[in-house]
Amino acid sequence: MPLPSQASHPLDLIAQDMQLVDQVIHQRLTTDVPLVREVAQYIIGAGGKRLRPALLLLMSGAIGSVHAHRHTLAAVIEFIHTATLLHDDVVDESTLRRGRPTANEQFGNAASVLVGDFLYSRAFQMMVDVNQMRVMQVLSDATNVIAEGEVLQLMNMHDASVSEAAYLRVIRSKTAKLFEASAQLAPILAGADAQTEALCATYGQAVGTAFQVIDDVLDYEGSADDLGKNLGDDLREGKVTLPIICALQRARPAEQVVIRRAIEQGDLTHLPQILSLIAESGALDAARGSAMAEAQRAVDAARALPANVYSDALLQLAAGLLERRS
Repeated sequence: MPLPSQASHPLDLIAQDMQLVDQVIHQRLTTDVPLVREVAQYIIGAGGKRLRPALLLLMSGAIGSVHAHRHTLAAVIEFIHTATLLHDDVVDESTLRRGRPTANEQFGNAASVLVGDFLYSRAFQMMVDVNQMRVMQVLSDATNVIAEGEVLQLMNMHDASVSEAAYLRVIRSKTAKLFEASAQLAPILAGADAQTEALCATYGQAVGTAFQVIDDVLDYEGSADDLGKNLGDDLREGKVTLPIICALQRARPAEQVVIRRAIEQGDLTHLPQILSLIAESGALDAARGSAMAEAQRAVDAARALPANVYSDALLQLAAGLLERRS
């Protein structure tokens, strides 16, 4: 297969592949239950970067694999991710995602939870079609770890004493695990050696961790229009993310009291003051520094892969996370 020329954006390389993934997604959303189809299409059709399925496709290109099941598994990844979004928004009582009402806001909590269950079960039906036990092992383990991460985050809600280590444990389970699984599936499909599989998994975990840290930074320095969600949502929900942890470490005692009260009570009365405290303390720079370390870990893994336009795109993708603004 001839390699395409270098693209202006790393995801441009796989544009045709992503169209095929979209075809699989729409084919496998078939159901005789109208509400299932309506809710699923509402959230899947909301757009987004689809980074998780893109990782599988870019990794496949990087290791020279054109396995027939790569588009099916990329769709599986998107279904799993979409199911987690549906459930997350119910748990978090979110009202806005990607600039429009969440599915639970539009259709109600019950429909969102049940359609999330449908997408999970459809994803597992598709895994069975692939008929590779190793693929099922990685994806079933990933979904289990993601569920554990959700529960860990729930346990940490409104707890101002959450440490950076506890925070990282949550995001590596809740967010980075699916990135890791996506990247890992490419070498598994290709029958690659253990070293290549480990490199791909490391890249996925590091990129996923950096992605989430940056997402948490943007909750305190972006705007609702840029983010597609409400500014300060994390604080309202009682989520203790890295910017807050860094701000608490740097704040004076009186300032810590204000931040802790907001975390413990979900009270956004002093949000402007807290945003100023976070910005002026250097907490956002500190959090971005942690994201940079994870991005560098991803870059190191990508550089150990075969040199081609796909591995170059993986390098671009890791570096580009640090410039993310939405």
